[in-house]
This record gives sequence, C-alpha cells and structure tokens, in this order.
Amino acid sequence: MLRSLLARTMLVLAGCLVSSSSAQNGLTVEEIVQRHIDALGGRARIDAVQSTITHADYREGNFIAPGAFIAKMRPYYRTICDVRGKLGDVCEGYDGSAWEWYADPGVTLRVVGAAAAATRHGTEFIDSLVDYSSRGTHIQLVGADVFGGEKVHKLHVTLADGFEKDLFVDQKSFLIVRDRRSAPVHAFGEAVQSENRIGDYRVVNGVLFPFTFTEVEMASGKEMNRLTVQSMEMNPSLPAGFFAPPPHSPTPLQAFLEQLYMERTDPRSVMWSYREFRAATPGLDTRSGVEFIGYQMAKMSDFSAAIELLKANAVDYPKSAGAQYGLGRAYHAAGKMNEARAAFEKALQIDPGFKKANDGLNALR
Repeated sequence: MLRSLLARTMLVLAGCLVSSSSAQNGLTVEEIVQRHIDALGGRARIDAVQSTITHADYREGNFIAPGAFIAKMRPYYRTICDVRGKLGDVCEGYDGSAWEWYADPGVTLRVVGAAAAATRHGTEFIDSLVDYSSRGTHIQLVGADVFGGEKVHKLHVTLADGFEKDLFVDQKSFLIVRDRRSAPVHAFGEAVQSENRIGDYRVVNGVLFPFTFTEVEMASGKEMNRLTVQSMEMNPSLPAGFFAPPPHSPTPLQAFLEQLYMERTDPRSVMWSYREFRAATPGLDTRSGVEFIGYQMAKMSDFSAAIELLKANAVDYPKSAGAQYGLGRAYHAAGKMNEARAAFEKALQIDPGFKKANDGLNALR
C-alpha cells in the first residue's frame, strides 16, 4: 500500500515537450516553464543536483510511516528503500524498469501495467516542468483558475505513456501548487479523481523543493494521504546498482514462485511448473506463496494463469479458507462475479469468521 501511494504522492509532474499556446497575461507555455525554472533557483543550480535522498513522514488515515526513504538519481533512477540498512516489508524501485520486492515470501518481481506506471511516474527529477525536453511529454495551456484567492495557470499534461493530469502553477510565484489526476489507489480499485496539494517550498542547496504533499479525494474532499519531508540530502554518491532490487539468494520455494510469475502469460507453462515442483517437493507447504503469486499475476492482468494456478491451489489445500479467498479475488479481478461469489462463499463455509472473504462477498452485492 505504502509503495503505491508514495508513488502517487511523489508524482508531482513528468518532464514535457511543450506547446506554444497563448496564456492569459500574454505568457506562453514556454515562458511559464522558464519562469518556473527561474523561481526554483535557475537552470545552473538545478542542473547541479544529480541525486537526492529524502526522508519523510507519511500518513494515510490511522496508518503512519515515519522516516520514509526516497532516493532518486538522474536520469530516471528511484527507490523507496535503503538497501544499505534494514529493509521493511516491501520495497519498489526503477532502474530502467519497474520492480517490487516483498520480504514475505522473499521474492523480486519486475512489474508491468498499472503497477509499473505508478512507479515510473514517480521517477521525474525535480519536477516535470524542469526537464521537459527529455521526457516526451506534451503540455497544453488550457486557461486559468483560482486557489486560495490566488490565480494559477492551468496546464494539461500528457505523459509519454498516455497518462494525463492537470497541473496548476501560481501566477505570482510560478511554483507548482496543485495537480489533479484520475488513477487507482490500489491494485484492483476503481480510478479515483484526486488532487495533490503541494507546498511549503524550502531552499536546499540553492534550489526550492516542496516539503508537503497532501492528496485529497475530489468527490468528498477527504484527505487520502499526506507526505511531509523532514530532510533532503543533495548529491549523495549512489551507484546505479543502488537502485536495483535488494540482492538475495532465493530458497527453492522462492525461486519457484519467481519462476511462476515470469511464466504468467502462458498458463500451460505455469501449471506444468506448478505440478512438477509439487511432485518434486511433496512435503513443502506452497499454499501461501502460491496465493501471493496468483494475486501478483492478477495484478498484472494475467487472469487466465492466475485463475488456473489458484484453482489448483484450492484443490491441493481444500481446508484452507485463504486458498478459496485468493481464488475468489482473482475471479473478481477478472470480472467473473458468479465464480467469485462461489469461491468467497466456500471460504466462509470453511471459516465463517474469515473477514476478508465476507468483505469480498459484500462487495459483490
């Protein structure tokens, strides 16, 4: 959860290939971008920043994560864990492609789809109005708006992968004060329209950086999450390998789970590997690991492989409510609501107090 929301929260902008539309007050997009760069500290000072480490506090409702770690380096490197210290439960990063690491069951996954998009959208360095020419993004000036009594320029941004959002630049300070987008919060959730309120700019090594990011749901005005920067380190010496997944020597089970994930586009290969490994290791409990990998397959939209794998898992562990719940969740993600209902009901037959299965069933009603 944290990694995904951090990615959304830290998504201020992505660099842009600008249009030359005219703005109110006679400013073009190019002129707004240049004034923004000047306001941050100027091109020379910005270009002097090659890497950063940010320590921040993160809050989502009652969930609080103090000391969140975010490292970034030009041109696109990013990670939200410090591989030099004790790792938490999850980590994600980008070293040319998006990856996720999970302490339990101890696997590294190269992700695609929405998960990869959330990660790569967080790789901009400084913000997207700074390095616009290198990002393949288009900006259109669509007019003006007013926030908190202050006039802002409204820019519509389309990233190179097609993702769209609106950005708001204060007409006096030329700092980015808000952005709006529509994106899922969690793996299988509906897209949520939200607004990031960006502020508390502070000078670090001659460059202005925002220190607060508050994401608010547009429909209700409810705060979804808040990230508050505590400190920033400029130009730490970080090799490219720092942004790779944490090194590990996988156990046979972990290697098996990673193999299933890599085969996820080919259900026949997945099931062959599953049966072979189960036959070779009859005493090994694979249930929870397979449930996890099946979920990850579904998260990548590889529903056929996920469903076949989780069906086999439920057959092999007939007394497990969790196995039935995992299968129901995959069915639900694939849009097979009747099958999802049957799986959730079977999970509750096994364990009437299984809250996740009950919640899953209620979501179908």
